[in-house]
Amino acid sequence: MSSTTHPPVTLTIAGSEATGGAGAQADLKTFQELGTYGITALTCIVSFDPKDNWNHRFVPVDPQVIADQLEAIQTAYDLGTVKIGMLGTPATIDTVAKALQSQHWTNIVLDPVLICKGQEPGAALDTDQALKAQILPLATFVTPNHFESMSLAGMDAIESVDDLKEAAKRIHEASGAVVLAKGGVRLEGDDAVDVFYDGETMEVLRAPKVGDVAVSGAGCTLAAAITAELAKGATPLEAARSAKAFVTEGIRNRVSSNTPFDALWQGGAASGPAL
Repeated sequence: MSSTTHPPVTLTIAGSEATGGAGAQADLKTFQELGTYGITALTCIVSFDPKDNWNHRFVPVDPQVIADQLEAIQTAYDLGTVKIGMLGTPATIDTVAKALQSQHWTNIVLDPVLICKGQEPGAALDTDQALKAQILPLATFVTPNHFESMSLAGMDAIESVDDLKEAAKRIHEASGAVVLAKGGVRLEGDDAVDVFYDGETMEVLRAPKVGDVAVSGAGCTLAAAITAELAKGATPLEAARSAKAFVTEGIRNRVSSNTPFDALWQGGAASGPAL
């Protein structure tokens, strides 16, 4: 790369996940692998508790500290592309919404993390409602998982590809954003299925399932890969296709640890087939 060529700058506003499999750690690794300059503003600290069945421990970052991070980042760089990951509290959502509204963005990719298992149910519901009211309308691209698609679409169940298509349509109509509704391993069949919908094009993206258990970091990495590809100039559909292929290789080359779940490896696509 010549000295006059700079990589696209991609920001993630997300939480830290201490084992490295998800959150800001996954986002930054994805950005690096895909050739963008990654920056993060941390919203919360999440650490799994090995003494409590590996459930989440959740600590929010003070809203003023989040605002300070974003002030520094937005002053330092002329940003056009941002990924929104876990926000975690209504106060954080309010702070991030104000920062987003302070400038023009070409791409706001929302991975709508609706439930954090470390929160009380009442607090989680307040956070979900704030996210839908304040962040979703700003998003240009949204990547809900199976549960989040049901919640955002107002559906009681998503059990088929047709259900997933209906959810994608409803979420697009409600938000105006491009939607990649993720079925993943949760739908019956041999393929992991996601549905892309931008208001005109409806495309079902398929890849053979790699195992039948969700892998930590898959959702974060998919949204981060979409973010990176958009920053490099891809169309939303191109970004979705590339990101799915990237995640599939990351799952195939996943990392095992002493946790009861495996983690996606963002270097998997570059490493070749898993042994």
